[in-house]
Amino acid sequence: MAIELPWVEKYRPVTLNQVVGQKEAIDRLKSYVKTHNVPNMMFSGPAGIGKTSAAVAMAKELFKEEFGRNFMELNASDSRGIDVVRGQIKDFARTLAFSADFKIIFLDESDALTSDAQHALRRTMEKYTKTCRFVLSCNYSSRIIEPLQSRCVIFRFRPLQSKEVEEKLSEIAKIEGIKLDKKALEAIVYVSMGDMRKAVNILQASSALNKKVDEETVFNVSSRARPAEVKEMIGLALDGKFLDARNLLDKLMYEHGMSGEDVIGQVYREAMRADEKEISSKTKVAIIDIVGEYDFRMVEGANERIQLEAMLAQFMKFKK
Repeated sequence: MAIELPWVEKYRPVTLNQVVGQKEAIDRLKSYVKTHNVPNMMFSGPAGIGKTSAAVAMAKELFKEEFGRNFMELNASDSRGIDVVRGQIKDFARTLAFSADFKIIFLDESDALTSDAQHALRRTMEKYTKTCRFVLSCNYSSRIIEPLQSRCVIFRFRPLQSKEVEEKLSEIAKIEGIKLDKKALEAIVYVSMGDMRKAVNILQASSALNKKVDEETVFNVSSRARPAEVKEMIGLALDGKFLDARNLLDKLMYEHGMSGEDVIGQVYREAMRADEKEISSKTKVAIIDIVGEYDFRMVEGANERIQLEAMLAQFMKFKK
């Protein structure tokens, strides 16, 4: 019996043309492949938007059948110390490439590298520039030391547009024989927030029991509330109906299984999406300030349920 791959791997791009979105970055990478003139690079942006896929696809087009011997991928979250730079990376970088001008080392989540490892990597990049190129991938480029950044061409990857995610999901649904209605598609786009990996995972999970995917299934699988429910909770708090808002918070956390981080993230999104009649600009500014404060408290380890209730209580100061 054939092993079924997770869809994020099954539908991972093999060529640069298959990478979803990021047109400007992909066009530049194509020109590097065409000229075989590849600099050290840094891919910066949120998770799940194509940084790893772009790097692997570029290397496959460059090296073709020698891809496995000329490309090394390391996740800096697992191997983040200076010993990795002095050992694995240095050993791979200093040997000649197979049937190519250079090798490529892809360091995923490189913003997790320790300061010492980053400084050691700087020297390694300089020393083995004739035999190796480096591609650093990170969520936050500010966590990469300036000397490393200055040695790289920086690519800013953006969250994918709704249309781009919808087109890819529709393509996958057609191949897998899934009936995906418009509301379900919109729900996946809403929940994934431009993260294609998350969107594909949600689609696969939603279709596990039934080839017909609807909006209800999507929100249940992703442990997210409908936007209308979160908006209603905010509205109740702003109307001074604390107990009603608290009861709706119970539903979000205990029926939908949302974490405190999930709730506060959706509160922020729905408050910002509300029109002027629902929430005034002045009130939105105050809500952002409050949400930021309580988000920080939860990150620091405070009880999320107590903090969320306190946040709703703060909203009541702006009773309509």
